[in-house]
Amino acid sequence: MQNANIFHEPLNSGDTAERTVGCRHTNSNICAKNGLPKICGLVRPDGFCLNPPMSWKKQYEKLKQKQS
Repeated sequence: MQNANIFHEPLNSGDTAERTVGCRHTNSNICAKNGLPKICGLVRPDGFCLNPPMSWKKQYEKLKQKQS
């Protein structure tokens, strides 16, 4: 699944620097953790991704500042 804008969309209430609500990869098909039950937001019942992109922490801080 490709979604070039997902990385830049506003934060969800459950997003943190370590996890995201849903997938924030722009191309989840190439994510090494895609489909892993305890890690991937696309298959976890709670929808949390515990392996966001490596650049997510920096992007999270940018998005957090925008919300303030």
